[in-house]
Amino acid sequence: MRKTTLILFLAFLYQIGWAQETRKLPVETKIEKTAEVTIKGKRVPYRSIAGTQPVWDENGDPIASLFYTYYERTDISDKSKRPLVISFNGGPGSASIWMHLAYTGPVLLKIDDEGYPVQPYGTKSNPYSILDVADIVYVDPVNTGYSRIINEETPRSKFFGINSDIAYLADWVNTFVTRQNRWASPKYLIGESYGTTRVAGLVSRLQNSHWMYFNGVILVSPTDMGIERGGPVKMANYFPYYAATAWYHGQLPADLQSKDLDEIIPEVEKFAVEEALPAMVKGGSLSASEKDAMAAKMARYSGLDKEVFLQNNLMVGTSLFWKELLRDEGMTVGRLDSRYKGFDRAEAGERYDFDPALTSWNHAFAPAFNHYAKNVLGFETDLTYNLFGPVHPWDRSNETTGYDLGQAMRQNPYLHLMVQSGYFDGGTDFFNAKYSMWHIDPNGKLADRMTFKGYRSGHMMYLRTEDLETANEDIRQFIQNSMVGEGIPAKYE
Repeated sequence: MRKTTLILFLAFLYQIGWAQETRKLPVETKIEKTAEVTIKGKRVPYRSIAGTQPVWDENGDPIASLFYTYYERTDISDKSKRPLVISFNGGPGSASIWMHLAYTGPVLLKIDDEGYPVQPYGTKSNPYSILDVADIVYVDPVNTGYSRIINEETPRSKFFGINSDIAYLADWVNTFVTRQNRWASPKYLIGESYGTTRVAGLVSRLQNSHWMYFNGVILVSPTDMGIERGGPVKMANYFPYYAATAWYHGQLPADLQSKDLDEIIPEVEKFAVEEALPAMVKGGSLSASEKDAMAAKMARYSGLDKEVFLQNNLMVGTSLFWKELLRDEGMTVGRLDSRYKGFDRAEAGERYDFDPALTSWNHAFAPAFNHYAKNVLGFETDLTYNLFGPVHPWDRSNETTGYDLGQAMRQNPYLHLMVQSGYFDGGTDFFNAKYSMWHIDPNGKLADRMTFKGYRSGHMMYLRTEDLETANEDIRQFIQNSMVGEGIPAKYE
């Protein structure tokens, strides 16, 4: 009995050791595959590389390894004129899966035309991918996706903070570009949500510390990027989003509801800046009649009752809006895409129990990527692919990324900016995105290099098939328009 027990115990220890070994991320590896996709009716052959590349400390020792997926068109020999797009998602703590499998890459997860999950899970070709005009690498920061810390003695502060995140990723990008021999290529950064904070800081860091210059930055559903706003400004800026969402759900007065959204938005933007903001600034100095009249107008443009604004001193935040708009129907609306509806355990309360948009998306993405990584990319591991990884506490101090982006544009005459926003995104709303653009360029001298695009969907506008096509075409045109002719000097006339 003792001998048998010992053998079983040793076997158990061996199994534990084997499992621990296989659950470690290789510091460096790559798996190459070839495939093709038809984009805009034309065949595009490409190779994919699913791999890992280290993050080094000051002594040149690996402290983390980042998982990435790189797609490179194979029928183009001159890479010096071939754009490279470096893609990040947000969180912080979010993997690059979202734009990878649903937006710009050569494959799409299977969802319906409005973005809802369908079974069986899987992927299909993306006929709208930008791979016809640019190569793309999708990067998972530390603890997201398959990326992991290698040296457990490394302080978490090395990775988890606005400025530390930018610093180590800039070094990683520098290495990737060098290894792939892409220094001569026109280069672009694209980020979504918190990824916009990341790429706004990265373009400045890479330009000023690594001397790597970019042709363009694409901000998808941007955060505030450290650009100051608060109090009445913050609250007034929400009204265009409130109006768009109320219009979508049929909650506006009949005269507004009968208009197209493109007619309503300019009217409400003007109201937000010229009427709502001054009224909120006045606060308690407003007379009762002025306050009542303003509450009525706010109700008109938001779909909420006038009493809701009166009870909240005219300042109604987004959490209450998501709970209140369809309360009489027993429904809530989504934060990241307010087209989505859900319902709570109780109809009472001032905020919803969960975001019906995000839960729907998690349902669609996780199974599809795990299947795709193993069966198509050929990357096999026992690690969990972290859609949202453990990256907290996150140091948000000293954020200046929006202002840094503006400075980088002033320093680099080649650098262009495009902002893409969904009208029904309540997490990073479209009018605040415009507000950020105004303050990235406070003197208006960058206007000819800045573009805003709005879509009739939410935070991930590309989940709606109509917007997937349009938004990718907007990126395609942005890249082509920001390419510089041969011999054109980078200078101001």
